[in-house]
Amino acid sequence: MPRAEKGAALPDQPHSADGDDLTRVLIVEDHRVVAEGLAALINDQADMEVVGNVGTVAECEAVAAKVNPDVVLVDFRLPDGSGPDAAAAIRGILPAAKMIFLTREDTDLARFAAVQSGASAFLHKSRAASEVVAAIRDVARGKMLITPRTIATLLAKRRAVEAQLERLTRREKDVLRLMAEGYPSRAIAGDLGISYTTVRTHIRSLGSKLAVHSKLEAIVKARELGLIS
Repeated sequence: MPRAEKGAALPDQPHSADGDDLTRVLIVEDHRVVAEGLAALINDQADMEVVGNVGTVAECEAVAAKVNPDVVLVDFRLPDGSGPDAAAAIRGILPAAKMIFLTREDTDLARFAAVQSGASAFLHKSRAASEVVAAIRDVARGKMLITPRTIATLLAKRRAVEAQLERLTRREKDVLRLMAEGYPSRAIAGDLGISYTTVRTHIRSLGSKLAVHSKLEAIVKARELGLIS
């Protein structure tokens, strides 16, 4: 079967032997080795084919409009945005297109963003090739691989995160973000234009509100709250 060039569409798509249309797959992935591996895997299946292969959010809308994919495999992190950005751009012109998010991170924040974007599946890149192919088949048939229970759990966790964010002042968020980025207290003070004593006061308040008492805890919490990526 022919392969899609980066940023390009394949002209006339063939049909499977029994006359059914092939599942048309668009890949949105900036790592070329990963993208080419996915394309080879998909094109080796009798019932599906890659119709486009792009590496940025900027490219995906025009190519999607041209190739009209049934399923889109979307990398969660892209050089000019995110998987949800790409999904929103594609859904704006092809509301019926189904999304499968691929990622190296397996955080609640990433999963929640995928759910918000209307993803049908969320797969870690370490998953076996057979699982990716099976997910494409299931999603193409209309199956939702993110279960209602998972969605309910993510929503509950997100509400808890939002409640924690509401308890923090703007300055406390700034201090937590800089702590998570490795800034010592005196550097935080200089960056924010406040006194060292004030920084220490904010850190004590963060410890009380969020149980953050070390750099590692600050990194974990800042990521949970979406203050750093």
